[in-house]
Amino acid sequence: MTTTGVMHLVLFKLKDSLTEEQVKEFCDDMLALKSLCVHHETREPYIINSSGGRDNSPEGAQGGFTHGFVVEFSNEEQRDYYVFKDPAHQAFVKKNSPRFDDVRVLDYTKSVY
Repeated sequence: MTTTGVMHLVLFKLKDSLTEEQVKEFCDDMLALKSLCVHHETREPYIINSSGGRDNSPEGAQGGFTHGFVVEFSNEEQRDYYVFKDPAHQAFVKKNSPRFDDVRVLDYTKSVY
């Protein structure tokens, strides 16, 4: 059983007032972090995988959240750098925070129960 891989799940409730172009730009910006975020020492991208998009669940338990993203890191240190220090992530937050009404984040390490 593998215990590597830190998963960073982010749910956004985007504002109803956003245009389709603004929603697309938001999503493109979020997914672009995979290549924009580089390790501060190696200057190489460190996000293993990133995916996401608009909610399409038929369950009705979204609580108003409209978009979800999953970002995978190899360890907690890289996740923490991304969350607290990475300049590309900080720029994303500064630009895009006005575009959402709510956000939820849940992180876990694969296979750690």
